[in-house]
Amino acid sequence: MKEPTDRIAALQGLPFFAGLDHEDLEEILRVGHQVSFGAGETLVERGDPGDAMYIILSGAAEVDVGGRFHRIEHGDFLGEMAVMAGKKRMATVTAVEDVETLRISAADFESILLQRPRVGLTILKSTVERLREVQQRLDAWIGVW
Repeated sequence: MKEPTDRIAALQGLPFFAGLDHEDLEEILRVGHQVSFGAGETLVERGDPGDAMYIILSGAAEVDVGGRFHRIEHGDFLGEMAVMAGKKRMATVTAVEDVETLRISAADFESILLQRPRVGLTILKSTVERLREVQQRLDAWIGVW
């Protein structure tokens, strides 16, 4: 991974971390670990424990939720709902090209939320936006709109 200042600048450019200060981002980098996946590799599997969340730093992946697919890429995140709820994963995510992620374990994620309220608020807003997007996709799939 890049030098610490480059890594912080990279995180600042992600919508998921918009509005966080330097110290918050340093803490995220401290607990996060870079994990790479090659095209075709599975990042997470439906039914697996929600042991970590991931932020996509580069590349793209495909999310399969019960046979419905959508693409996620640079700046997107996954696994946050399983981590927050302490439940099993509801989707399988597969790299469609080489993917670099920042993996944050469930324990570290919880610790950050408890110690840094600003991070929790940012993640809550991002998660609500994610739920709205999911609802829009569901509405489109069943023809509500």
